[in-house]
Amino acid sequence: MSQANKYYITTTLPYTNSDPHIGFATELIKADVIARWQRMQGKEVIFNTGTDEHGLKIHQQAEEAGLTARKYCDPLAMRFKSLKEVLNLSFTHFIRTSDEHHKKAAQVFWQRCWDNGDIYKKTYSVKYCVGCEMEKTDSELVDGHCPLHPNREVELIEEENYFFRFSKYQQPLLDFYSAQPDFVVPAHRFTEIKNFVSSGLQDFSISRLKSKMPNGVAIPGDDEQVMYVWFDALVNYISTLGWPDDLDNFENFWPAVQVCGKDNLRQQTAMWQAMLMSAKLPPSRQVLIFGFLTANGQKISKSLGNGVDPFMFAEKYGAEALRYYLLTEILPFEDSDFSEERLRQKYNADLANGLGNLVARVSTLLEKNNIATALVTDEKAAINILETESGLADYQFHRALQYIWQEIAACNEELTAKAPWKLSELTDIEAVLKPLATRILQIALVLQPFMPVTAEKIINQFTQTQIIKSESLFPRLGAETELQ
Repeated sequence: MSQANKYYITTTLPYTNSDPHIGFATELIKADVIARWQRMQGKEVIFNTGTDEHGLKIHQQAEEAGLTARKYCDPLAMRFKSLKEVLNLSFTHFIRTSDEHHKKAAQVFWQRCWDNGDIYKKTYSVKYCVGCEMEKTDSELVDGHCPLHPNREVELIEEENYFFRFSKYQQPLLDFYSAQPDFVVPAHRFTEIKNFVSSGLQDFSISRLKSKMPNGVAIPGDDEQVMYVWFDALVNYISTLGWPDDLDNFENFWPAVQVCGKDNLRQQTAMWQAMLMSAKLPPSRQVLIFGFLTANGQKISKSLGNGVDPFMFAEKYGAEALRYYLLTEILPFEDSDFSEERLRQKYNADLANGLGNLVARVSTLLEKNNIATALVTDEKAAINILETESGLADYQFHRALQYIWQEIAACNEELTAKAPWKLSELTDIEAVLKPLATRILQIALVLQPFMPVTAEKIINQFTQTQIIKSESLFPRLGAETELQ
């Protein structure tokens, strides 16, 4: 069955051990832009996200709260799901790894890897970061601590577990990378993972003793062990499609484009791909590795306690303004610093004085002079602009918006230079305002993937036979909106 008109994109699944922070919100927004861009091209899109609810740290926190892991995760899962309305997102699927269908899919996936001879049991001793839910070598630790979770003690695990034959897939992975030169974006992350795989792969543990960590998916045929959180969580990318029950839907949409932060590079581009090979399923289509957000130069994370609350900023400045800031100031593939002061500056300069001012001035003059326009949308032209003139095709969200704002600035400059309010003849006024109205409508069409609500408001306003002024899109921020 042809996949030409199908597209599947998925984020990672964040742990439900605390509220969402701005880093994951940014990942969602970037994925949302890509999903909306694909829909503009006429594709049926599945956009997946959700929550990861297994593992040791969630078990520990649920135990402290006197709740089952599922009950502990319920309100937090709903908090993550509510980001859809808070950030104007368009995801179609929201999966929880505690869902019964997902657990069944993980067990089927495990059995396929087992049947392929890629799972075995052994006793081992390893240093383990509960924050990452990952094994750590001495070379990965800094002063005995994980650099990503310096406030957590590294645990020593010594027990009999099941292992996945990761080492078996060193050459198959390298062959796959060679055949897919754009599999990982950006290129320097692709080089990083190829170097990692080339240096030799070690088999990794994929289970834990149920007596020590009951919060996990049961292993087929062994009541004493549960699946390692990373093994079961990665399966969500296909279980959300209905696999293994709904093979038609799976085959229509898989493989996926996956987006993640750079701390997920190894898991998404090597471990998961090897697991798919073992289960005899197609590898992912592409993996986009985004940079970290920082606050004062330090990674924003739950474990460090320096999270920036996306709910608060969306309420304070509006979801569209927050989306605009995160897409223009936070570079897609490099680390970037979050600054509320810079958000305010961008709001007033680009949104209030730029786009908002242009729309208000032109619509006011059209209404005042009773000028009918009857403009028609040109979606094809908008798609062509996004594909050829901006950076969206290469996931350079900031470059695409820079292109759009150059057009906004040019329209504002033309309006000021030609000053139609000074003209006396209606035909002369129309000659200035009608072309500008057409350009504003085209700007709105191109803006749809980035600021969907704003774009829809402008499109609705500027496709009326008689355009009239509406409420200000972005009222200028004054002293009453104080910095936190």
